[in-house]
Amino acid sequence: MGMHKRKRWDSSVILLTIAACLMFSEAQHEAGFCSMYDECGKNPTVSGSLLNSNVPCKNPGPAREVVGAHYELLREVCPMLDQGEGQTFACCSLQQLISLQSSVSLSKAILLRCPSCAYNFAHIHCITTCSPNQSQTINITRTIPVNISGTDKEAVVGYQAYVSTTFSDASFNSCKNVRIPATGGYAIGTMCGRYGSTLCTPQRWLDFQGDSSNGLAPLDIDFRLIPPEHNAAVPEGMVPYAGIALGCNETTPTGGEECTCQDCQESCPQVPPPGPLPEPFMIGNMDGMLAISLILFAILCLLFLICLVVRYNFNCCKGKKSRSRKDKNANEVDPNQTVDPKDITCTDRASLVTQEFLGSLFQSWGTVMARHPLKVIFASLFVVAAFTTGLKNMQLTTDPVQLWSAPNSRARREKDFHDENFAPFFRTNQLILTAPGRPSYIYDSLLFGTTNFSGLISKDLILQLLELQQRIQDIEFWSDELNKTATLKDVCYAPLNPDNPSLTDCAVNSLPQYFQNSVKNLNLRANMTQLGVTKEVDWKDHFIYCVNSPLSFKDITALNLSCMADYGGPVFPFLAVGGYDNEDYTTAEAFILTFSLNNYPRDDPKFKVVEQWEAMFLEIVQAYQKDPSTNFTFAYMAERSLEDEINRTTIEDFPIFMISYAVIFVYIAVALGEYSSFKRILVDSKFLVGLGGILVVTGSVLASMGFYGWVGIPSSLIIVQVVPFLVLAVGADNIFIFVLEYQRDVRQPGEMREEQIGRVLGSVAPSMLLCSMSESVCFFLGALSTMPAVKSFALYAALAVLMDFVLQMTAFVALLSLDARRQDDNRCEISCCFKVKTQRPAKPNKGFLLPLMEKYYAPVLLHPVSRIVVIVLFLFMFCASIYLMFNVKVGLDQELAMPTDSYMLTYFEYLNKYFEVGVPTYFVTTKGFNFSDVTGMNAVCSSVGCDQFSLTQKIQYATEYPERSYLAIPASSWVDDFIDWLNPGSRCCRLYTSGPNTGQFCPASESTLMCWNKCMTLPSSGILRPSVEEFNKFLPSFLTNRPDLQCPKGGLGAYDTAVVWNNVTGEISASRFMAYHTPLRNSQEFTAALLTVRELAHNITMAMRMIPGTAEDFEVFPYSVTYVYYEQYISIVYEGVRNICLCLLPTFVVCCILLGLDLRSGFLNLFTIVMITVDTVGVMTLWSIDFNAVSLINLVTAVGISVEFVSHTTRSFALSTLPTKVERAKEATAKMGSAVFAGVAMTNLPGIIVLAFAKAQLIQIFFFRLNLVITLLGMAHGLIFLPVLLSFFGPPVNKAVLLELQKKKAKEMEYGSRAQYDNVSFENNENPISLQPTVPSQNETVPQKPETVIVQAPEEGSK
Repeated sequence: MGMHKRKRWDSSVILLTIAACLMFSEAQHEAGFCSMYDECGKNPTVSGSLLNSNVPCKNPGPAREVVGAHYELLREVCPMLDQGEGQTFACCSLQQLISLQSSVSLSKAILLRCPSCAYNFAHIHCITTCSPNQSQTINITRTIPVNISGTDKEAVVGYQAYVSTTFSDASFNSCKNVRIPATGGYAIGTMCGRYGSTLCTPQRWLDFQGDSSNGLAPLDIDFRLIPPEHNAAVPEGMVPYAGIALGCNETTPTGGEECTCQDCQESCPQVPPPGPLPEPFMIGNMDGMLAISLILFAILCLLFLICLVVRYNFNCCKGKKSRSRKDKNANEVDPNQTVDPKDITCTDRASLVTQEFLGSLFQSWGTVMARHPLKVIFASLFVVAAFTTGLKNMQLTTDPVQLWSAPNSRARREKDFHDENFAPFFRTNQLILTAPGRPSYIYDSLLFGTTNFSGLISKDLILQLLELQQRIQDIEFWSDELNKTATLKDVCYAPLNPDNPSLTDCAVNSLPQYFQNSVKNLNLRANMTQLGVTKEVDWKDHFIYCVNSPLSFKDITALNLSCMADYGGPVFPFLAVGGYDNEDYTTAEAFILTFSLNNYPRDDPKFKVVEQWEAMFLEIVQAYQKDPSTNFTFAYMAERSLEDEINRTTIEDFPIFMISYAVIFVYIAVALGEYSSFKRILVDSKFLVGLGGILVVTGSVLASMGFYGWVGIPSSLIIVQVVPFLVLAVGADNIFIFVLEYQRDVRQPGEMREEQIGRVLGSVAPSMLLCSMSESVCFFLGALSTMPAVKSFALYAALAVLMDFVLQMTAFVALLSLDARRQDDNRCEISCCFKVKTQRPAKPNKGFLLPLMEKYYAPVLLHPVSRIVVIVLFLFMFCASIYLMFNVKVGLDQELAMPTDSYMLTYFEYLNKYFEVGVPTYFVTTKGFNFSDVTGMNAVCSSVGCDQFSLTQKIQYATEYPERSYLAIPASSWVDDFIDWLNPGSRCCRLYTSGPNTGQFCPASESTLMCWNKCMTLPSSGILRPSVEEFNKFLPSFLTNRPDLQCPKGGLGAYDTAVVWNNVTGEISASRFMAYHTPLRNSQEFTAALLTVRELAHNITMAMRMIPGTAEDFEVFPYSVTYVYYEQYISIVYEGVRNICLCLLPTFVVCCILLGLDLRSGFLNLFTIVMITVDTVGVMTLWSIDFNAVSLINLVTAVGISVEFVSHTTRSFALSTLPTKVERAKEATAKMGSAVFAGVAMTNLPGIIVLAFAKAQLIQIFFFRLNLVITLLGMAHGLIFLPVLLSFFGPPVNKAVLLELQKKKAKEMEYGSRAQYDNVSFENNENPISLQPTVPSQNETVPQKPETVIVQAPEEGSK
């Protein structure tokens, strides 16, 4: 027993002695002493390390002197420890220095663009690894026994490092803004683990460096950051390291320059902020345009009032002078009984000659056409058929780019340049999936603490998403173009293996990619101990880490999973999830699944293959959506979806247009009938005439399309939909005027039917010619538009209107002749063999509208009070519309192009709701700039030594004001990454030192023993720039170097398609730098973004052209897939005003010419059409109809339809010989107003109302709403405002016409007709002359030939 007790006592003494020795050895925390020295092999406690790094051995003792190669390497790796040869001591062996150099080079690869940051980063690790005062800085906390070459040692696998916050904070601040050019993000985000760049702090930054679970650190380092005022709290003997950390705007002791502005805010020059936005136009406290509109209204009303007062005084004076000239019946008597030929003006004479010439011409023409109806009809059919055969050559354009962007427009030229040099932007096929109603939950993570997860981010939904993704990836189909079974890999975008991709090389962005699309990885679980607490980690921990550090090749959890996608690229969280706030990705409300496919030209065989794949993609997604077991509510789209949906709605809405035309046809057929007796309904109806009118319209449209098919001008769906509608509106009006005039006319004694038709045509055809010529010339001038869709529409419409007039003058006249022959024979319309006994009434049928307008409408409208109210009311509408016109929105949101039941509407809604980043934009450079020259590189790059206002720096400045620049992420720069890739501080660019490839580029994956030489040496200035020879030699290697952990700067995938390099001349003919817009929600934002980046690109261009050697035509321009669609809205207002003015001009000129240079009539005609157009734009603002190319086409159409509403009435008024303007206005309103109302308004309205039932929003808004507005406003101005306007300001009676009537009457009297003339009293004290025969007595013979003739010569001042 005693012996045993003694042994136990001896053992205890020995153990206490050993413990005391250990405590003594560890307690040697004093200057000049080490805690570790040399290497003890791999860390056995770490698995899955990404680096081949060793851990140090515990070896307390004095610091060792470093000499020779050891000293030279120390000077290179840790220059801050250099005290001079023979005076430098360190606590690291040569092998440790080599390992430290290799380890630090990984991080320095992304930090070297800021030398002071790279210097500070190396400084931190040099202090903990090699400092001669190491024992005062680190405190070993964990060791494990190892055996090295037969010697037992202790390997250090954990220690504490005491660092002053003054040093740690300064080091962190020098690095926090260093960017990664390839992604536009911050380098610190890849070095802060789960926190990313936003939440990174000095403590979190250093903690990540010392976390062995991240696959990069070989051991655990517990960095203790001690504020200077808390130094007393550190263990005895420990001294927190408080060395000097360089600021990012300072040069390094080794000659490194200060960091540039993009990486260091302190280096930024004083860039003035953008000026304030222009203030809204105000006059006082009132909107400027509103004030101007009110002032204009007041001025117009005042002028109108003055005009009324002057006219009233004039009439009063005239009335006093004429009081003595009254007969016994108190009727005024004008002593001037005849019109003196000397009083006739040239204008009156020209008008008469024009009317007589046109009337005689058309009378003769109509008579000939009516005499040979069958020949004319067959000849017309032959001509139409000849033109129509061109339809087989007609090309129907459905590509939106070709429709709305002119081939020579800037956006189109830039798109063509981009696509020729870089290939078209890849095709996007995307799903946005949500799971509403699922409750959120809290996850208590060992590593990340309490984290809130949305109900969407759950394992079961991620597995369902992965299942759907794999189902889509497995799409297979037989392709005739490839003559094999096609799969995703045949058409996918594979950035890291574009030449021979496999299925896993295809770029698919989704959340499951954080787990490499592996169910096994998603199911992984592992126990992990952190700070003495052991918990299970799973997919949630990995997800939290990856969304904050997407560029990591290994997470910090015990799962040891990579965050990189299976195709080798990173998955940025804003492309994988959406609907989160402040980068809190775990609360995301939407999954984003994106398949990127190559975009091929339409004539490439693979274009059909990729469209077929997308069709199958849509089938799978739509079937998945209908599956009742689906837990997702989602939206989806394929690249082809937009065009598919537009084509689908066109086909589905085609019956709507057919119904619209059918309704118009039924109306025309019914409205043209006379219906004098129920028994004669089948005789007096005009069913076949109405059908003939419709066929004339159809024939004119087909002839127009066929002609342009022969010529080679492509058509579009909008032409097919709008042109028939337009021609029908124009043609129906002419048909009604002609047929109604014929029905109201009385055949003269001895006159043949054909002669009557000719005479009627001679009276109305000049008016039809006036309208048709105005519209046709209007549309031909509209073809000067630069927009392809507007140009082709104008050409097709112009020829169709012209052909419609020609066919009306030929085929329709012949058809009416045949119908009149049938009607005269009392034959039924449907069955011509049957006759009715009831004879046609001798009295002409005036119909329903004409008497109504004569008896009620015209007198009420032209009442003195009504006239004033109408003028004031319409002037108010006009001025209000001017104000509203300046508030109309410009643009066309793509949602409106979709039918109301389209799945794309849901996609656009989800896109705006859940996407947190906008579309990418490229800053493209053309040839003519020398990138290989040092000056050229400095003018582009943004790293150390670059110009402060270089290309990438200016883009960086713009991103600081995203609300003004619409740029969110700075441009990636291949020049910057190429320079970093060449830097000898990284292991990216090395040369083979042995083997058959000696002297050639050696990738970072090769062993250092085979590739010892660097491509370049770092100059003493620290600013690395390759020579022209080195630039041309290494650039191809950079562009084909696949990035990996050893060299993240490789250019394959990021830049291999961004540089077009001529390997013979060494010239870079094109390159691009990619940035990202902020989320753009509507047309206005897209247009504003385009203008902003164009202004920025122009500024860059001007600066780069000043560099010697730059070509004068060198240019930097922005390009995005959306610009070609939205460029039109930059100039659409100017384009619209120009086109409408070009359309208004011929209406004035043609009206003046065909009315014999009647300028007043032409001006009043023009003024009314302008009012209709302005009021239409004003109502567009009120009814939320945006101004764009589609509405511009409709506004051009509005001008054409307005001509129909206005010109007939104006001509009728101008040629009327009634004594006063009021009576002439009444006659024109009743006679032409009834025809216009029946022929234009009532023809359009039924067809327009049918369009309200179309599915396409485009048709509902821009065809139903806008055409309804155009028709109602045209009707209001043509039937209400214009008659009143003419009654006030219309031209006086044409005295040449009066003279002709006077001569005609004198000639009739010379042949023996007697007439007595009584004075006729007129209202308003006017003095007309009435040449009217009195009623003959019973003994007198009534003249057979002449009818009652009234010749009145009003004074100039009459109303």
